[in-house]
Amino acid sequence: MWRIEEHRRIDKQVASIPNEVLKRYEKWKDIALISGPPGLGLIRGFHDEALSGRWKGYRSSRLGLHWRVIYRVIPEELLFQVASITAHEYRRS
Repeated sequence: MWRIEEHRRIDKQVASIPNEVLKRYEKWKDIALISGPPGLGLIRGFHDEALSGRWKGYRSSRLGLHWRVIYRVIPEELLFQVASITAHEYRRS
């Protein structure tokens, strides 16, 4: 079974997100714990994808139209490290 480590800022971020997004995050965690990365890839609504640029090595899953969970996977430890839950910016930097 997989494990999830959340960065210390996640508690503060969770307190400020809409309740519907929080429910989707909890569902995301359930799927990640049980099925790992392949399970997240099967759920098309998450639009799970690898990131590039300063987030290279991390992945992103959609929690709502504007919300994303950013994480990385350490397969040899069966571990997800959640770095951030953030409102997605559509501007290119």
